Amino acid sequence: MNTTLALPAFTSRVVPVIALTDAAQAVPLAHALLAGGIDVMEITLRTEAGLAAIEAVARAVPEMHLGAGTVTRVADVQRVVDAGARFALSPGCTPALVEAVRAAQLPFVPGVMTPSEVMAARDLGFGLMKLFPAAQAGGLAMLQALGGPLSDVRFCPTGGVSLQNMASFLALKNVAMVGGSWLTPADALSNGDWGRITRLAQEATDAARAA
Repeated sequence: MNTTLALPAFTSRVVPVIALTDAAQAVPLAHALLAGGIDVMEITLRTEAGLAAIEAVARAVPEMHLGAGTVTRVADVQRVVDAGARFALSPGCTPALVEAVRAAQLPFVPGVMTPSEVMAARDLGFGLMKLFPAAQAGGLAMLQALGGPLSDVRFCPTGGVSLQNMASFLALKNVAMVGGSWLTPADALSNGDWGRITRLAQEATDAARAA
């Protein structure tokens, strides 16, 4: 039984995975994604600007369903809650991390890569997991294989997903959404080319609807 907290009710089936080096980019980026039909974003803690970027979006763009990514340590949990994240994602899953997100009442998407990890996360009450890194884990073939014996679990594959292959992932019954970094190219961020990011978001939105 899934005893974990539900994610916010966003509509997009594409989750941009974002590593910002300048927190000032966060708010215009959020607006650009919304303009392209994407109402969710995962701002990762991979950079020093990550936490400040989460705080900026939480404060200025409340309509964006904001997730904190790369949450790997217990100490990260309270930091992202205080910054305003509405849910968290991780490349993995540890008992200590699960205990921390439950104590904080923070919806959480754990990362998995093998059937045993999927089963362990399911035993902890999770019904949605991040397959990461998806390409290295076997991609479409792995998800199809997991769908047989573990048909009650749904996934957000991340790592190796692109505009070219996302429809194939989304067509699988056990794929709820996909995550990807192609929506926010580094050069578009550094140049403040928000129109380009809106176009990429709209392309992904249209492809997801057609899947």
